[in-house]
Amino acid sequence: MDSIFFYRNPDGAASGDGPLEGLNIAIQPNISKAGWPVDAGSRALARFTALEDATIIDRLSRSGAFICGSTKMSEFGFGLAGSLAGEAVKEKIAGAELMMDMTGECRLAAAAAGVCGFKPSYGLVSHFGLIGLIPSMEACGVLSPSIQNIRGILKAVAGPDEKDFSLPDEGIPDFTTKALDPLKTAIGVLAEAQSALTAQEQGRFRLSVSELQKAGFAVREVSFPEWPLFLTVHKIVGSVEASSAAGRYDSVRYGERAPGAKNWNEMYLASRGAAFGTLLKSFLFQGAFFQFQRYAAYEDACRIRARLVEDMKKRFGEVDFLVLPVSDGASDPNPATLDETCRQFAGTAFANVTGQPALVLPPASAGHAPLQLAGPRLCDAALLSLGEQLLMLRKGGK
Repeated sequence: MDSIFFYRNPDGAASGDGPLEGLNIAIQPNISKAGWPVDAGSRALARFTALEDATIIDRLSRSGAFICGSTKMSEFGFGLAGSLAGEAVKEKIAGAELMMDMTGECRLAAAAAGVCGFKPSYGLVSHFGLIGLIPSMEACGVLSPSIQNIRGILKAVAGPDEKDFSLPDEGIPDFTTKALDPLKTAIGVLAEAQSALTAQEQGRFRLSVSELQKAGFAVREVSFPEWPLFLTVHKIVGSVEASSAAGRYDSVRYGERAPGAKNWNEMYLASRGAAFGTLLKSFLFQGAFFQFQRYAAYEDACRIRARLVEDMKKRFGEVDFLVLPVSDGASDPNPATLDETCRQFAGTAFANVTGQPALVLPPASAGHAPLQLAGPRLCDAALLSLGEQLLMLRKGGK
């Protein structure tokens, strides 16, 4: 199964001391591990080698986990075209995998692989040593068949980091497992999130929601009329941030340098043109358009984003958690255009816009759909407890 990996750890399996001892973790090559190639799936970082460990790698290693290799990824982690995320976990080569979730990539990869996928709250995990693209929306997600593994990883890596000054000064959730009382836990089903589903998809989703009802949770419909704006805001704000972030890749310090340039400006333009693939270029061009030609639209999108964040908080005054559909990735795993890529994430982009945590669970059985659960920001521990409780009930536990 080496074809899954961009780079396989030459040291082989190893075991350290700590709570994560014996856990093999795969990463993607936009997460720095000292001495490993880190190209983020792009020619813009060809032959770049990490100089030091990312904070999350350092903390995982100190907790006894073994980083077994880096898996093949999409360019800078945008979308899933060309990505093999989730395959190492699906094939049981690794017990968990780390990957960036900037539009919902971690959750869609988990749904396609039939495992759990978790996007933590924004600001919970350090970005130091991570090669990102959309700074205000991305988070390092975790895929694993076991929520216990996800919980253990987050417990090891979450918290302040003196190397990442962007982290807010907030408390760390208590990741101890705590059972939820279904009779005191309300779960809202977002009506507008189902509008794009086919009749067959709606039927599969309703079967999955019935699992919550059978478990005794109070499930009721919740409305969010401005739901479609989440994807619109992500397209505008996310692309502007990506366009700005990608400006650093100029072929001067790393990456492939285009030949034949007569001066530095020609070299810079030609090299950037050769550095990125068509899909990522489309996203970056879109961001440049809003940044330089339609800046007022960008400002409007930022204001709408703030409103959406506040509106989402209000929904959690009505219910404790939300349940939403999520694509299983089977319909079009490698979309060719930017519009097709964005449509894949119509059901997941909301959590990146708001910074809240979201968890995908695999289908309970044939005919069911994967479930996406979400909660208010920094309720990560409670959301994992909900998922863990549901998985336990599937096995006949109490």
